[in-house]
Amino acid sequence: MTTDELQITILFFAALRERAGTRSVRIPVVEGMTVDDAVLAGRAAAPSDPEPGSTVMLALNGEYVAGDQTVSAGDEIALIPPVSGGMGDIKTQTDWIFITAERLDPTPLTEFVTTAVDGAVVTFLGVTRDHNEGRAVVRLDYEAYQPMAENKIAEIIGEMRDQWDLGKIAIAHRTGRVDIGETSMVVAVGSAHRRPAFESALYFVDRLKEIVPIWKKELFEGGELWVGESPGAGSDSPPPTE
Repeated sequence: MTTDELQITILFFAALRERAGTRSVRIPVVEGMTVDDAVLAGRAAAPSDPEPGSTVMLALNGEYVAGDQTVSAGDEIALIPPVSGGMGDIKTQTDWIFITAERLDPTPLTEFVTTAVDGAVVTFLGVTRDHNEGRAVVRLDYEAYQPMAENKIAEIIGEMRDQWDLGKIAIAHRTGRVDIGETSMVVAVGSAHRRPAFESALYFVDRLKEIVPIWKKELFEGGELWVGESPGAGSDSPPPTE
C-alpha cells in the first residue's frame, strides 16, 4: 500500500474547525488503533488543539460510534460538536431530503407532500429572527457534515413513520449564510389526519437538534457564537479520552 492508503482522515466541524485551524488532518494507522487513539493523534497533528471536550460525539465513516471502536486504513473519523437546529438531493416516492446553500422556497416541498389521499398537510419553516437571549442578531451561518446529515434525516423520517401513519415527507435545510427573515429549514408532512402531521413535524425538529450534524453560528452585535457551545467552550474541557 502507498503512504496515503495507510492513513485515516480526521474531520473537524463548526467551532472545532475554527479552534483546530483546519477542516481535516491525515494521520498514519497503527495496529490496534481505536477511534479515541486516532482523535488524540489528530488533535496533535492539527495546527492547534481544538480541545473537543466531553460533549463531542464521534462518527466513523458516517455512523456514530464509541471511542473504543477499532479503525482501519482509509477510514474517516468526524468529531461532532453539539448540533443545532442540518449538496445532495435524496428524493424517493414518499420522501424528499436536500441540504443546500441556495435560498429555500417552501412551495415545492408543500406541493410534493400534498396528495388526494391525505387530508392534512403541515409545513413548518425555521426563520432567522433578529434577536436571541437579549442579543441583537445580525445573521446565522450553518455548516453540515454530508452525507451523514442527509442519512440522519432519513433515519428520523423512519422513526416518524414507526410512530405515526404518514404520507409524503419533505425536508430541506440551508447551509452557509442565512440572513434575518430568511428560511433555514422547511419541514413538510402529509397525513390523513391533522394530529399525526403536527406531532410528527414537531418530533422531527426536536430530533434533528439531537442527532443531525448541522451546526449554527449566531453572529450578533459585538460577537459571534456557535449555538450549542457556551462562551469559552473547550478551553477548560477535558479531552474525550486519556
